[in-house]
Amino acid sequence: MAEALSQLLLFGMLLCGLLFHTVSQHGTRVDEYSKKPNFIIILADDIGWGDLDVNRPEEKLNNTPYLNLMAEQGLRLTDFHSPASTCSPSRAAILTGRYGLRNGVTHNFAVDSVAGLPLSEVTLPQLLQKAGYYTAMIGKWHLGHNGSYGPTNRGFDYYLGIPYSNDMGCSDIPGYNLPQCLPCDRYGPQVLRLKRSVHKGCYSKVGLPLIENSSIVEQPLDLWTLTEQYKSAATRIIRNAREQGQPYLLYIALAHMHVPLAPPLSPDACSSTPNGGKVYAASLREMDSLVGAVKSASDDTNKNNTLIWFTGDNGPWEKKCQYAGSVGPFTGKWQTSRGGGSAKQTTWEGGHRVPTVAYWPGRIPANTTSSALLSGMDIFPTLLSLAGVIPPSSRRYDGIDATSVLLHGEQTGHEFLFHPNSGAAGRFGDLQAVRTGKHKAFYITGAAEACGGATGRQQLHDPPLVFDLEWDKSEETPLEVGTPEYKAVAERIARRREELLWDIATDKSVSTADYSTDKSAAPCCDPRHTVCRCHTQG
Repeated sequence: MAEALSQLLLFGMLLCGLLFHTVSQHGTRVDEYSKKPNFIIILADDIGWGDLDVNRPEEKLNNTPYLNLMAEQGLRLTDFHSPASTCSPSRAAILTGRYGLRNGVTHNFAVDSVAGLPLSEVTLPQLLQKAGYYTAMIGKWHLGHNGSYGPTNRGFDYYLGIPYSNDMGCSDIPGYNLPQCLPCDRYGPQVLRLKRSVHKGCYSKVGLPLIENSSIVEQPLDLWTLTEQYKSAATRIIRNAREQGQPYLLYIALAHMHVPLAPPLSPDACSSTPNGGKVYAASLREMDSLVGAVKSASDDTNKNNTLIWFTGDNGPWEKKCQYAGSVGPFTGKWQTSRGGGSAKQTTWEGGHRVPTVAYWPGRIPANTTSSALLSGMDIFPTLLSLAGVIPPSSRRYDGIDATSVLLHGEQTGHEFLFHPNSGAAGRFGDLQAVRTGKHKAFYITGAAEACGGATGRQQLHDPPLVFDLEWDKSEETPLEVGTPEYKAVAERIARRREELLWDIATDKSVSTADYSTDKSAAPCCDPRHTVCRCHTQG
């Protein structure tokens, strides 16, 4: 009897242990999905849709192996668009989920801008920070660098990077550019008195600064060590966040393609005329290596609870010729056949359709593709939704929650998506190109510089040009105005455009950016020295 009782007790203990193990395993699994996810947003500057190898498999390139792997293990978004076709407006829209006509940022801020993204705007890092996230940014900011406008005053706990583009200040060994910028030591007091137009395209009166949090740590910075500095900072942030057990947002804005950096070709080659295609390809590989380092660090720490979202701020800068990227099939032939550019600064597909990959093991199905019509503005509501954060209801937003597209394979995105004027034809920020389904309408075209300097004349279109992108990706032949298809599309677009413009006109949350400039606003760690030269890094 005693032996039977002993066996019964032993069986009970084993059963309890098994139940405890099962509940623990189940609890771990529930906790893994219930705790707040980490977010890594990687924004590439001036990258073309065709720069991602897997977007052009027929070319059999190997410039983006790590991004190719991310696409193989995640989701490739083939109809994803930057919110604008130039730097500051695109970044502002990504961080606020609002068109430039709402958030106030319709064109780029300058080296000596006194302000930036209006302080009335609520940013993604601010909302995640309040929800308990550690927020960090690495790279190009370009939304104002003075006082309250810097990254650490707009929601980021930590910042390391350049306050604007990597050609908006001189460096001792410049990147590849067209025209080629002079090194800092060529800028004595006499040269500094010259107007910028003498050396078009180069902002060289102030050394390019590297800023950590709100302090300049190096000026001019060494462009050729920047990738390694960014890699080190990014991997440190990811590992420290894991050790602290705190969810994080890491926003990495890379400027590799704006002025190509190609260390494998040796920076000494900058003074010569290297093969532009090889320079650009090497720069792509350099950027891709950083993406690979970030992905590896994330996979090693919290792989199943981290979303990595790679995209671009606008298309390639066509006027840079051999130092510009590839738009793939989106060549804007209607425009290029009449002179002028059809990429960055324009509302042609090449200006805003950007390579995009989302990766989240266990949550985003591997090796999938979506043709949902999406925008960089959608990052704001999507990340907030995944984090369980509700944005302020006092504001109107233009981005949509793309969670179902990312996680559940839905193919439905925006019914209508507007593309703002971004420095070419028309007034900054005006919404004069509209996409709905496979159709796209233009109310204004022209005035963007192509390789060689031609701009093409500005043209207003009333009635608008309408293209069918399903069979005419190159935007070469518009629909005939009198056809039933044209009439139906043009009427729908006109009606929705009027509704949106009225909505913005009556939106009490609309902000206005201050674009005034002052020479004293340029970041300068030591005004006693030419180009503000100083090095404070230990």
